[in-house]
Amino acid sequence: MPTVKVVNFQGEVVGEKALSDSVFAAPVHVPAMHQVVVAQQANARQGTHSTKTRADVRGGGRKPWKQKHTGRARHGSRRSPIWVGGGVTHGPHPRDYHQKVNRKVRRLALRSALSLKVSEGSLILLDRINLEKPSTKGMTGFLSNIEAGKKPLIMVSESNQAAYKSAGNIPGAMLLHVDSINVYDILNHRHLILTLDAAQKIEEVYGA
Repeated sequence: MPTVKVVNFQGEVVGEKALSDSVFAAPVHVPAMHQVVVAQQANARQGTHSTKTRADVRGGGRKPWKQKHTGRARHGSRRSPIWVGGGVTHGPHPRDYHQKVNRKVRRLALRSALSLKVSEGSLILLDRINLEKPSTKGMTGFLSNIEAGKKPLIMVSESNQAAYKSAGNIPGAMLLHVDSINVYDILNHRHLILTLDAAQKIEEVYGA
């Protein structure tokens, strides 16, 4: 079982905790993580982009000038793509970018991402967040004490508005509820900080 240090909100090490092998020490499956991240980014796209073809733009019913004897190139419509204000050739149109990923692949990718953070030494367990009111200074001090000030991802198991607001003012920092756990955010952040309750819930949901 992987053993991870447990710290308090002052950044002091208060103990260690053994984590589940099936979740935090699983084989790292890079293709699964890649597939899930690509699908997550694709599913975030609205797909509402649209351009007008020469059939959609206004005007162009009349031939700009006669075919011959003008010294200019021949043209048949002002809606031609080579004209300013004309239609667009092979432009984007509304479409659905949704990609389906099987549940087993998503779970495999998530366990791989968590295991990768443990193997890199980038996962830290926090006993609890001691914030009664929003304090960016308090959150910054905690992250500085544990040397996780650059792009930390903090996951909690219960709603904490003071913590959300405190982390929201720190560049690169993100605080998520454990129900919103996803592969992209885990990989996109340098440090992963889990409260003990959040780690326990992850083990219950994603354990073998």
